[in-house]
Amino acid sequence: MRTVLTAIAVAALAVLTALAVTVLPFYDSSRDRVTLPLMIGGSWLLFALAVWLLRRVPTRAAVTLVLVGAVAIGGAAMAGPPNTSTDSARYAWDGIVQNAGISPYAHVPTDPALAALRPSWLFPAPVTRADGTVGCPGPAARIMASTEPGGATLVCTAINRATVPTIYPPTAELLFAGVRALVPREAGYWPMQLLGLLASLGITVILLLALRRRGLDPRWAALWAWCPLVAGEAVTNSHIDSVGAGLLLVATLAVATGQRWSGGVALGAAIATKLIPVIGVPALLRRQPWKLVIASVTTFLLLYLPYLISSGPAVLGYLPGYLSEEGYDDGSRFALISVVARGRTAFVVAAVLLVVLAVLVALKTDPRAPWVGQLVMIGVTLLIVSPRYPWYGLLLVPFVAMSGRWEWLAVPLALLARQLEPHLVVLRVGELLAITLIVLVGLARSGPPRREWFRLRGGFGR
Repeated sequence: MRTVLTAIAVAALAVLTALAVTVLPFYDSSRDRVTLPLMIGGSWLLFALAVWLLRRVPTRAAVTLVLVGAVAIGGAAMAGPPNTSTDSARYAWDGIVQNAGISPYAHVPTDPALAALRPSWLFPAPVTRADGTVGCPGPAARIMASTEPGGATLVCTAINRATVPTIYPPTAELLFAGVRALVPREAGYWPMQLLGLLASLGITVILLLALRRRGLDPRWAALWAWCPLVAGEAVTNSHIDSVGAGLLLVATLAVATGQRWSGGVALGAAIATKLIPVIGVPALLRRQPWKLVIASVTTFLLLYLPYLISSGPAVLGYLPGYLSEEGYDDGSRFALISVVARGRTAFVVAAVLLVVLAVLVALKTDPRAPWVGQLVMIGVTLLIVSPRYPWYGLLLVPFVAMSGRWEWLAVPLALLARQLEPHLVVLRVGELLAITLIVLVGLARSGPPRREWFRLRGGFGR
């Protein structure tokens, strides 16, 4: 009966995931602003219920449910196009450009030199409206009006920031090129969604194997496999962060078993996917850090080398402009710190906190179980830095699963709430609630009486 009830909850989560993608498109200007957040909130409640029910399911049946549920929920997430982000449009374009033998850092998407490469789903033709004006078809948030460099020619595109070069590092760019080499140019969003699904399933399998080999409860893998954030951001919106998260997980597991050279290679590839996995370095430095550093830096540089040769300093792309645009140069982005410090002072406070955090994690992390150090390093960094986008939380979720500390999922949930209701106060309240939950559950886990639910080791329950 417990197995059946868990399966029903997972099936309901898959159905609700598909409905949220297809019935309530985020970019539809006529949509109401209540139903979609309610459906996403409902998916998180179903996720919590399914994980809670899984505690009492026999281990073998639980592993099967975790895998089948990951496929069902991930497949449901592919039921429609991206619904809260258009980043995968840039992924596709970068891949198309590379497969034409052109560096993705050499031209902006609206450059007329690349006009012959433009597929209609990324660059729909302008339309003449009833009042005689010329504009772009579709919701304005999905199809954006832009112009060619140095001219007034209207360009309609699904690519955001189409007048600036790409921001993505080489591991990501190689994946974009590889995916687009396998499909026709007119293939839409689904190839990157499929990559996201495969990455998600790969991480699920790695978690199941790693947990069992270390005598931990494989049920914890459900915290990644069924997570609505993973379905929405790794699959529907196809964010490449999931690949970076997987590579950082591989690096962490390798280092935990003494494989520092191979761990360093995986770490370098992870950092070359989205740069942000660099915050995973401190938790891996307790023993023979020089091996890790040499391997990761070498891997990172080798991946960048072909692009450096072809594009030179242009490989930085829009990264400096992006950091300025997001408010990190003047400190306005730090949600909690900005309550007590503004401008450059907020930036300095954040930098000091991050350095102190990194030193503490490097000194205190158990080298045999570095995933707990990763959990703290990544989770607290997200709370300090306060990114606008929930998909940055994908880097945290595998380590939530490895440690079984489910309460840390409140961090990406706070980021998600801010995306759905884009007000700074929402993010501040969400982060404060996340901190409160983490502290309270941590105290309950460490102090008497120690209940099965809160144990770090020994499973969800027997």
